[in-house]
Amino acid sequence: QVQLVESGGGSVQAGGSLRLSCAASGRTFSRIAMGWFRQAPGKEREFVALISWTGRITYYAEYTDSVKGRFSISRDNARNTVYLQMNSLKPEDTAVYYCAAGVSRSRRVDEYDYWGQGTQVTVSL
Repeated sequence: QVQLVESGGGSVQAGGSLRLSCAASGRTFSRIAMGWFRQAPGKEREFVALISWTGRITYYAEYTDSVKGRFSISRDNARNTVYLQMNSLKPEDTAVYYCAAGVSRSRRVDEYDYWGQGTQVTVSL
């Protein structure tokens, strides 16, 4: 079992920054891949970024208005924590952000075994 707790969400103006944290407890954190997903009202949960258990491999979403270049995922295995640094935020980034843990590096929601409760990010003009 892995327990995940997100923090760091909040309200910010467009162009601002936030850093989300996800603290993990339970099984060995350093052997699992971690992902960040988000879900806006009325929309499906979507992939944002993931990081391998070593931290050497990262992937970012490549949809329209991609987060690549604006968001950065990292992890500190000594602290059992994964981070999502979000810069140049846009109103369309408004969503509940979730961290997730899984065995494989995947962009798919259904391939993650453990989820946090989510943290709200609201970006206004």
